[in-house]
Amino acid sequence: MTLYKNKYRIESARCQNWDYTSNGYYFVTICTQNRQYFFGDVVAGKMQLSPVGQIVAEEWQKTAEIRSYIELDEWVIMPNHLHGIIIIKNQPTPPLVETPRWGVSQQEEETFHRNVSTTTMTAKSRLKPKSVGSIIGQIKTACTKRIWKAGFDDFEWQDRFYDHIIRDDRSLHNIQQYIINNPVKWELDKNNPANLYM
Repeated sequence: MTLYKNKYRIESARCQNWDYTSNGYYFVTICTQNRQYFFGDVVAGKMQLSPVGQIVAEEWQKTAEIRSYIELDEWVIMPNHLHGIIIIKNQPTPPLVETPRWGVSQQEEETFHRNVSTTTMTAKSRLKPKSVGSIIGQIKTACTKRIWKAGFDDFEWQDRFYDHIIRDDRSLHNIQQYIINNPVKWELDKNNPANLYM
């Protein structure tokens, strides 16, 4: 925490040298406040969504319908969190760079793990439009409005969310399998917060 204008603030967990509007695959985990079970239950290895979980599922799917620059890959809603892969395609894909010494093409990519806050969604927000943080903030806001309107006014999201920039096909496959198998492994993982993020 740092002191800024006589107030303490939490440092951004966002990687300072990564543009979160960049084309790429992003694995995100969004949790309820205090990991409360709002979204339903896992029964016999399958997720049974509650009315709140249904709202979250609808808003998650709607995000790709209303935003032409993103696609959704694997995703799952669990009793107290959502895992999903968001594909951002804001800009045309950059050309491959030839590496003359080795004679192979490669693109430089890096992997970062971050917990990113979405609580400061104001007109002066530091979040760039079309960024991962902006997208998640909008999803959380849309869900919250509908959930409260449905009478669940004690519902809250955790302030931050987890993200991981997926750098290669192997990592993408592993994360997809993790998401697909999450309900089956719920009984093992539900009391282990570290497993929320892989």
